[in-house]
Amino acid sequence: METEEQSEGLAFHPMDQFKIQPLFNDGPIHWYTITNATLWMAVVLLCVLALFVIGTRGRAIIPSRIQSVAELGYGFVHKMVEDVTGKDGLKFFPYVFTLFCFIVFSNFLGLIPGAFTTTSHIAVTGILAVAVFLTVTIVGFVKHGTHFLGLFWVKSAPLALRPILAVIEIISYFVRPVSHSIRLAGNMMAGHAVIKVFAAFAPLILISGIGIAVTPLSILAIVAMYALEILVAFIQAYVFTILTCVYLRDALHPGH
Repeated sequence: METEEQSEGLAFHPMDQFKIQPLFNDGPIHWYTITNATLWMAVVLLCVLALFVIGTRGRAIIPSRIQSVAELGYGFVHKMVEDVTGKDGLKFFPYVFTLFCFIVFSNFLGLIPGAFTTTSHIAVTGILAVAVFLTVTIVGFVKHGTHFLGLFWVKSAPLALRPILAVIEIISYFVRPVSHSIRLAGNMMAGHAVIKVFAAFAPLILISGIGIAVTPLSILAIVAMYALEILVAFIQAYVFTILTCVYLRDALHPGH
């Protein structure tokens, strides 16, 4: 029969990696407390500055590798904004580009063993999504006034269905920040948790005979999941950004 100490030693909690903890003490967390989350947000900002400020300071005609990556990212997001929102949406490019850079760097840095994935927390992604929601709503009303409400009135539908569709459109509009934030946080959290679960089986070769078969399989699963997470890290940043562009397009051109 296992002792209480042995049971505690075997306890495994894959969600512990998402706990926000203070860096310098074990006391309560206040708004000014420096935590693992704030540390990795600062690392993200430093990496973005290093790539786009330090990496491109020379502005060489024949770019270095770092400058090439920076220009590729800039051009990628610029084309996305222009294609989705149109020429008049390019004035929001700095905002959209900042969102993309923060999310993509947060996602990729979170794949470093021992790192903290800030975008796995709904508090972070929720703030980003609410900021997008408020920006889109304010832009819509400032640019079009009450005509912005035409976004909810589907003129192409039969007259009898328009009130029903209007209610559906209003509900879907206010659900946007929820789905926008949960999609990103949920995908990042799920992938990291699965990798942690597979990692728990890797040391079985040291304590059990069955580990001879389980450990190699768990290592292969970790490698496969890690490769998938690299892809997901970029895709989720892309999805969040392109949805932001779609919402901006609705604000700039609200007609159905």
